[in-house]
Parts: sequence; structure tokens; C-alpha cells
Amino acid sequence: MPRKGQHDASPGDGRKPFSDQGGPEGRHAQTHDVRREELTNPKGPDTREDEFAADLAPVLGDPSTRLAGHVDESAPAAADKELRVQLKDLEPAELARLSVLEPGTRLQQGSTYVDLNDESRTPFTALGGHEAGPENRYVSKHDTDYELWNRLVGQGQEVKIERPAGATR
Repeated sequence: MPRKGQHDASPGDGRKPFSDQGGPEGRHAQTHDVRREELTNPKGPDTREDEFAADLAPVLGDPSTRLAGHVDESAPAAADKELRVQLKDLEPAELARLSVLEPGTRLQQGSTYVDLNDESRTPFTALGGHEAGPENRYVSKHDTDYELWNRLVGQGQEVKIERPAGATR
């Protein structure tokens, strides 16, 4: 027994509880699943930004993140002689307002398009990885006023989802 004023320095000393087991943290680690406890204890609001939030915003209709459209990647239908013949029911001013995507332009996922070379002119929703090919004359619904769009596709047609070539469900 130590004398008064002296301290026992052996493990389990009153000044260092559980010192032979790594201190209070060591004893806690022996009796609890510390890793799981850290993962499940609330730490306050998550401050990380969701990486996919910007991708979903246009689909959810957030007006602050509207899609920019294809202004720089399109040409007016009036500049294409074949389209002027094909769309003879449209006025020259309407043809000038109708923007046709240039080949190689990537379609915006979730946006609606119509291929003027498709006789049925069925609108479709683009998926990721889809782009305009040389055989396509795509028009974006986003870049077209609703009256002209309705004349192109015929009012009331249902929108389909068109998958890029080689894609599976």
C-alpha cells in the first residue's frame, strides 16, 4: 500500500482509470462497436452538395436552372432546301424560326425532340449519350414555340423515349 502523498502507478490507478486497457477510450472500444456508433450518431445537417442535384433540376422544373438550348448548335430550317420542300405547309417566317440541330450535337437528357426526317414525326425524350447524326434533322421542343411545335408533331401525340443505338433496357 502506498504511503500518503504517493500514488500507485500500476495499471488501474485511480488517476488513470482503465489505463491497462488503453484508457477510457480503450475500455469503450471493448464494450461498444465504435465504428458503427460513429456512422449512426447524428452529426448535424449534411453539408455536402448532392452531385446529381444539378442534373435533376431541369427535369424537376426548377426555373433557375433552365436548359440553355441549342442556339449555337443549330441552323434555321429556311437554310436547308430539302426542308423547305418537305415543310411546304410552313411559312418562310416559320421556317426561319425553326432551329434544326447540326450533326454531332449532343441531345440534352430528358428534353423532347422530333426528327423531321421521320415521317410520323413522333416526339421522343432523349436519354444520355444520344446525339444528332448526319441522317437526322432534330428539332428541340425547348427551342421551338408551342404553336410551331404543335404544327410539326400534330397536337396530342404522346412522347416516346428513344434509346441511343445499341442501348438496352
